[in-house]
Amino acid sequence: MRRTARLLTGTALAAAGAGLLAAGPAYGGESGDPSGALSLRPSSVVPGDRAAADTEACGAGGTAAGDASAVGAGAFTLAAEADAGATTGGFRVPPGAQPGTYEIVVTCAGSGKEVTGDLVVTLSSGAQVYPKGSVKTGVGGALGPDPVQTAAGVAALAVAAAGGTWLLHRRARGDGI
Repeated sequence: MRRTARLLTGTALAAAGAGLLAAGPAYGGESGDPSGALSLRPSSVVPGDRAAADTEACGAGGTAAGDASAVGAGAFTLAAEADAGATTGGFRVPPGAQPGTYEIVVTCAGSGKEVTGDLVVTLSSGAQVYPKGSVKTGVGGALGPDPVQTAAGVAALAVAAAGGTWLLHRRARGDGI
């Protein structure tokens, strides 16, 4: 349905003489998109993941050179896919990539046609992340970061409690301090 709607919209614009299909910018669409745009899978990645790029803009059996230097991945090549008629390649997003939207550019070898697509880099993969470890609040914990210091603290509290009890007991008997 979506593909048919795009095709009909494109045909109507071409028939009206708007010239928008020839002059308009390419966008990252679905694989098999009749506009010949660049498709990136997945469209949203975390640093260190691989991204695949394919396009039908280069024609059947075409090759292309990709440029992912905007995200820090550099150049990559795209080759003809066996039965699909698309040109496909991939690259790894560097582990140090910052979150944001990056434009990936592919230039077809035979025609020099250039298509682009947007790659979104995020810090999380969408999976639920649970916190781990302790929080440095200055209060400490039951077993704290150092068991020796915890034991010394417990011993000091025990001595103070015993001493306080002894003093209260002497005072109650009238022995004074």
